[in-house]
Amino acid sequence: MIVPGSVEEVAGGLQAVGYLPGESTALVSYLAARLGKPVLVEGPAGVGKTELAKKLAEYLGRDLVRLQCYEGLDEAKALYEWNYRKQLLRIQAEAEGTGWQAVQDDIFGEEFLLSRPLLQAISSEKPVVLLIDEIDKTDQEFEAMLLELLSDFQITIPELGRIEARTMPVVLLTSNNSRELTEALKRRCLYLWLDYPEAERELEIVRLHAPELPETVARRLIEVITMVRELDLKKPPSIAESIDWARALLLLGADDIDQKTFRDTMSIIVKHRTDLDTVAERVGVKLAA
Repeated sequence: MIVPGSVEEVAGGLQAVGYLPGESTALVSYLAARLGKPVLVEGPAGVGKTELAKKLAEYLGRDLVRLQCYEGLDEAKALYEWNYRKQLLRIQAEAEGTGWQAVQDDIFGEEFLLSRPLLQAISSEKPVVLLIDEIDKTDQEFEAMLLELLSDFQITIPELGRIEARTMPVVLLTSNNSRELTEALKRRCLYLWLDYPEAERELEIVRLHAPELPETVARRLIEVITMVRELDLKKPPSIAESIDWARALLLLGADDIDQKTFRDTMSIIVKHRTDLDTVAERVGVKLAA
């Protein structure tokens, strides 16, 4: 397990595992690893928020524990629940006449506990990276449930009492900013905003993941991606889709991105039917000119 000694060391380490961080990303990642503060990472979909957690875990030599959030997510799926079938079998196996107090003490133990991602992260014997992905898809009640974990790295189970973290996890919460998160949650976190990178930065990212792509094609790709993102689309192309497009062009042996090549491969970066028509009409015409 790695304990980073500087911001520069984090930047170099993330780049070594395939993630090119900006200065603020490297700084916040370093502080999270050294201070033990959770990080709230906000930004549009597809700018590398989830990938940051994955690569940070890889760089630090930690396992990644991921909680994928969704509407209606509750404590039983995020924290823990009791193995009711096993408890019932234990009750049935108890000798007749055994008092409830004796049975209760017997069935509410750790062997009957089903750990979910949050409990797994703080009960792990080895430090982990905990990713709470797309926290904005949950409700404020779920956020309130997280506060004890984010403040003190502990949870309270009524039947067992307080469970404190055995090791200190690095916690990243991601949000696509679809709703405003509570101030109580934000106060407990460091903050990082990730946006689509500038052209030169994205060119570096593409080079990192598709180093054999000709320079002229790589620059043309970034130019086209920028034009597409400037349109009013349901879903602008993500960085991951830029990389996928670069790899596809490399595989096809493209030496330029002309109108035909663009139309043939456009579905790699545009994923909505109405967006396809808009992009073909606006960008395709420019490439033909």
